[in-house]
Amino acid sequence: MAVCTVYTIPTTTHLGFTQKKQVFIYNRSFKRGGGGGSFSTRPCVITCSAGESQTVVIGLAADSGCGKSTFMRRLTSVFGGAAEPPTGGNPDSNTLISEMTTVICLDDYHSLDRKGRKEKGVTALDPRANNFDLMYEQVKALKEGKAVEKPIYNHVTGLLDPPELIQPPKILVIEGLHPMYDSRVRDLLDFSIYLDISNEVKFAWKIQRDMAERGHSLESIKASIEARKPDFDAYIDPQKQYADTVIEVLPTQLIPEDNEGKVLRVKLIQKEGLTYFNPVYLFDEGSTITWIPCGRKLTCSYPGIKFFYGPDTYFGNEVTLLEMDGQFDRLDELIYVESHLSNLSTKFYGEVTQQMLKHQDFPGSNNGTGLFQTIIGLKIRDLYEQIVASRSAAPAAAGKA
Repeated sequence: MAVCTVYTIPTTTHLGFTQKKQVFIYNRSFKRGGGGGSFSTRPCVITCSAGESQTVVIGLAADSGCGKSTFMRRLTSVFGGAAEPPTGGNPDSNTLISEMTTVICLDDYHSLDRKGRKEKGVTALDPRANNFDLMYEQVKALKEGKAVEKPIYNHVTGLLDPPELIQPPKILVIEGLHPMYDSRVRDLLDFSIYLDISNEVKFAWKIQRDMAERGHSLESIKASIEARKPDFDAYIDPQKQYADTVIEVLPTQLIPEDNEGKVLRVKLIQKEGLTYFNPVYLFDEGSTITWIPCGRKLTCSYPGIKFFYGPDTYFGNEVTLLEMDGQFDRLDELIYVESHLSNLSTKFYGEVTQQMLKHQDFPGSNNGTGLFQTIIGLKIRDLYEQIVASRSAAPAAAGKA
C-alpha cells in the first residue's frame, strides 16, 4: 500500500521568477527482513514544477507599422474573448491578456531607452539595443510554467518603466522585431510567422498609422523609414527564412503600373513537413492552379480577383504557395471562396467567413491580408489543440509501458 500527499509551495528563483512547485510526499510500504516480517513506511519526497512545458509559444516577426496589432486581434478572437492590458497594472503596458492567450511585445526587452539609443547612435532594430539574454530567460520560464517580472518599454515617454508580473498562459505570443533573431529564442517557438510587407505598401501603411494615430509629420515618417532601412535589411528581414509561414504583401499585378497601393497582392507561404501543420490548398492538393472566381457567385468590381496555388521553394525549403490578388466587394460572399479551400482547420462550415465578417472593420478585411491572417489564426488554434493532446497522451502511454 502507498499513500501520496501533494503540497503546492510558491517559490522565487534566483532570476526573479515566481514558480509554484508541487511536492509529493510518497509513503512507500516495504517489508522489514524476510518472510513474515512487519511492514513499515518511509517518506519519499519528489518535487516538480506545476504546469511545466504546457505553454505553447508563437512568434510573430515584422517591422514597425506592418500589421502586427491587427493580426494579434484576429488571432486572439479565434480563441474567444478580447485581449486586454493587465488589470490594475501600468496603463502604458504593451501586454495583452485574454483567457487563452498572452501577447508580449518584444519592445519591452529594449536595453536602451529612446535617449540612450540616440546617444549611442543606434536604432531599436539594432541587436545592441535589446537584451536577448533576458528575453530568452523569460520566454523559457513562461514556457516552463513560471511567472516572470517582465520589463515595460513605454512608447509614450520612450523610457523603461518598472516591470510587471506575467503569469504563464496557455498560449504565449511574442511579437515584435526580433522573435526569431536569437537562435535560443527561436528554438523555444512552437510556430512562427513573418509579416513581409513590400517597401511601397509599408510606406503607405506607416503614413496612415503614424500621421493619424501618433501625430507625426510626413517628413519625419520618411526620415524614420530611411534611417531604419539599413538595420531592417541587416537584422529584421533575414528572420523570414526561419518562419513556418510568411504573409507577403505586394502591390497588385491586376492594374498596370499601379502606384496607389490600395489594391494588394498577398501571398501565404507555408512551409512543408511541419509537425501539427498541414498547408491550406486550393481545389487539388499539389497541383498548380490559377483561379479567377469573379462572376455570378462572387461580386467583383474592377480590377477583379485572382487566386494562385502551387508548390514552390523559399530559402531552400519546400513550401506551398497560396496567393490572392484583388479585393472582395461583399464579405458575405467569401463563403464561396472558403468552400474551395481545404485544410482550413475550421470547426464548422463557414467559420473563416464568420471570423472575417466579425472583424470587417479591421484593416485588410477586404483583401488577402485579412483572409490569410484569419486562416493562420485557425491553424494556430488547431496546432495548439494537437500539441496539448500529444502532451496529455504521453504520460498515459508511459504509464502503460
